[in-house]
Amino acid sequence: MIVDAHRHYWDPSRLDYAWLADAPAALRRAFLPGDLPANADACILVQAAPDEAETRFLFELAREMPGVIGVVGWVDLESPDVEARLDRLIADGGGLLRGVRPMVQDIPDTNWLASSSLDAAFDLITERGLVFDALVDARHLRALYERLGKHPGLRTVIDHAAKPGIAADGFAEWSGAIARLAQMPDVYCKFSGLLTLTGPSADPRALEPYVAHLFETFGAGRLVWGSDWPVLTTHATYGAWKTCASELVHRHAPTAVDAVFGGNALTLYSAYDASRKPA
Repeated sequence: MIVDAHRHYWDPSRLDYAWLADAPAALRRAFLPGDLPANADACILVQAAPDEAETRFLFELAREMPGVIGVVGWVDLESPDVEARLDRLIADGGGLLRGVRPMVQDIPDTNWLASSSLDAAFDLITERGLVFDALVDARHLRALYERLGKHPGLRTVIDHAAKPGIAADGFAEWSGAIARLAQMPDVYCKFSGLLTLTGPSADPRALEPYVAHLFETFGAGRLVWGSDWPVLTTHATYGAWKTCASELVHRHAPTAVDAVFGGNALTLYSAYDASRKPA
């Protein structure tokens, strides 16, 4: 079973997605399940707004469409009643909530993740058996390392390989920090969102050293494929990215294709449920 471990749906007519104001014009519209009619892959839906209402919107979609095996949502980790908020989301999801994703890349304080005021919230994520999806880039990797050091056993996945500056030849800045995080056994990495970092040319050849480094540091057992659709559509189609990613995996770990394209996501999110198997 192929699992797209990073898919978004959004509807600006229903909810506020402030970041879309600075996004390419092609993304400033609703993207809903009907926009991928031919796609039969199972998927994890991932939040795109810092709003608990949007997480509940994803729960609605997940119940209406086949193949959704989990939702990564948002909760206010700084709220004094974060425990009650998180438990309400878990209850409202009825088993769909698999992870939590604060939108770290949009928070002005690049050291926010390391703040001691978040300790209790991250303890809750760990205790509830949820995954921490880390939406970070190179600016946040030191703080991320400090945060994860406080929470042994917290299953974490770094979204889009921490967004290395591929178009700006950012390998040196990124490679050491990502390798240090890969030494933590509970940290996974999403093999997603990379084509959009190559600049306007969307040249897959630019990915090669970055992908090689991910396989070298995380190994094929902790890399998780995702589409990052519909953000992906600014540079490629869903099918084109899946083909490109498949070629890269076959080149670097030919015996682990099934793991990267599905098995690792199921292990990470503990998401497989035969009753929700795709049609």
